[in-house]
Amino acid sequence: MKKPKILVTLDTGETQRRGVPFPIVHAKAAYAAAVERAGGLPLLVAPTEDRAVADAMFALADGLVITGGDFDIPPEQFGAAPAAGVRVDPPKPLRTRFEWQLTEAALARGTPILGICGGMQLLNVVLGGTLHLHIPDAIAGALEHEQPTSPAGPAHVVHVVPGSVLRGVCGRDTIDVNTTHHQAVAALGRGLVAEGHAPDGVIEAIADPSRAFTVGVQWHPELLADDASEALYRAFVGATRLAAHQTVG
Repeated sequence: MKKPKILVTLDTGETQRRGVPFPIVHAKAAYAAAVERAGGLPLLVAPTEDRAVADAMFALADGLVITGGDFDIPPEQFGAAPAAGVRVDPPKPLRTRFEWQLTEAALARGTPILGICGGMQLLNVVLGGTLHLHIPDAIAGALEHEQPTSPAGPAHVVHVVPGSVLRGVCGRDTIDVNTTHHQAVAALGRGLVAEGHAPDGVIEAIADPSRAFTVGVQWHPELLADDASEALYRAFVGATRLAAHQTVG
């Protein structure tokens, strides 16, 4: 059986070579490794302004992983106007436009989606949802969601909603997760439901139960060596395999 082809979005950045700055694209190797372990073929795709190129990339896809990154979605994308002094990290407009296009295409075609951290937030915004701009300003008594320790280990627990897609996938009522975000889902997008919460009430997982597999998690399961994290990627890749078979059929 052919391995399902999974688009994994790349981040943008800059590096120095002999004192000269060069733009780069990059991603943690763990994303591709998690897809591979789950039986998928990761295809790492770089942001582009050319919509036809992005469409050609998507035409190859059986599934889409929207990765995280150290940037914020522009607040105007979800109707927010930051007050003075509220933290908003620099955006990456090219990357956001590219991932937005891929996400809309996946939703239209019924292609399975797994949004990771910022990818979960983008999924919510594409579907008309909003974000808390900065958790400490928005949620009184919130936990520290930017852990000072290595994200290869957990920092807090997530309480999984009974009967949810996530509960069925992971088989757990609670999951120990890492945490590297300062924003969070506020109002849910169209069709989305909250599937897991941190102890402070922050939404940590979302899904559209009416779709084959449209799931976002606020943590980075590819960095955690536990059965729940592996189960999430296996369920996602399994859904892409089924969707690809149904498309061919």
